[in-house]
Amino acid sequence: MSPTTRLRAVLVLAPLLFLLASANAMAQGTPPAAPTTGVLALLSVKADAQRADIVKVMPTEVRETVKLYLDGKISQWFARGDGRGVVFIINSTSVADAKAITDTLPLVKANLATFEFIALTPLTPLRALIAEPSGAPK
Repeated sequence: MSPTTRLRAVLVLAPLLFLLASANAMAQGTPPAAPTTGVLALLSVKADAQRADIVKVMPTEVRETVKLYLDGKISQWFARGDGRGVVFIINSTSVADAKAITDTLPLVKANLATFEFIALTPLTPLRALIAEPSGAPK
């Protein structure tokens, strides 16, 4: 099997395996809560923000963001495809901690941008794929 064919097979089978694992996990009851290992933070510039105000704050915003990255608080950052801001993956174990970090940024302090937060956890349905089969010796 060629590498391209294998990649296609993985891309087709991975979602199916995820769905099967999710269904199996639900059938076995409520799985233990997964720990938050990071937080996705989506910055959006406010619709009524004036461009001149944003441009004035940006040099400080960039410096403060780079400091957060160098301090290990931001692990990754990306531009939003819609051009309205950025996306950070913040090294944090709670949304509250991530919010405390982003509240220090100049665009937020100047009320020019807001963040939406999504807690990130391990893909817990994968547990069903590694579970020992019933009745199998340990």
